[in-house]
Amino acid sequence: MSDDSFIREVNDEMRREQAQKLWDRFGPALLVLAILVVLGTAAFVGYRYWDETRANRSGDAFSQALKLANDGKNDEALTALDQLEKDGYGAYPLLARMRAATVKASKGDVDAAVKDFDDVAADTAIPSGIRDMARLRAALLLVDHGSFADVSSRVEALTSDTNTLRHTAREALGLSAWKEGKTQDALKLFDQIAADDGAPRNTRERATLMSELIRGSGSAS
Repeated sequence: MSDDSFIREVNDEMRREQAQKLWDRFGPALLVLAILVVLGTAAFVGYRYWDETRANRSGDAFSQALKLANDGKNDEALTALDQLEKDGYGAYPLLARMRAATVKASKGDVDAAVKDFDDVAADTAIPSGIRDMARLRAALLLVDHGSFADVSSRVEALTSDTNTLRHTAREALGLSAWKEGKTQDALKLFDQIAADDGAPRNTRERATLMSELIRGSGSAS
């Protein structure tokens, strides 16, 4: 045997001994870690499947409820939405509450619809943006079915210059003020909308028309 062959055999034997020592020391821990990685991956994939399945089921139920409402089957839609509110997943129970209130308004049950929107607005567990939207929806219904005080109590806080809902809130408040003979208050609100570059164009156009109507009537002086 040559010296080179002998040296290679010695080196190979030393490497095998080192590898064995490393395995004896770290092998069990590495095996446990590998098992944990496999189990964790399986659990994550399983959770994603479970989560997506529940979300898809609730989404399908919500779509079916919307179809019933669009087809004029309001009572059936309300039953479906009530069930979804009880056992839906993710954001769908809240969407069901909001949509159910809209269906009630379509049926002519404005008082029940306003109450539902007010309940959402008062629920501190719901994100503030959704609660503000519920206040606005209630106020829009009350423009035709309530007093200026009713509308104001819901949207006055939404008319600030920094609120993203200010344009619609001001419009609802302005219409309610105009209906109640508060023409100066109404004119101020419509002028604010018309002068707000951040307001949607159609909203500004309506506000401009209302301002012109009020001034043309002579009641703004």
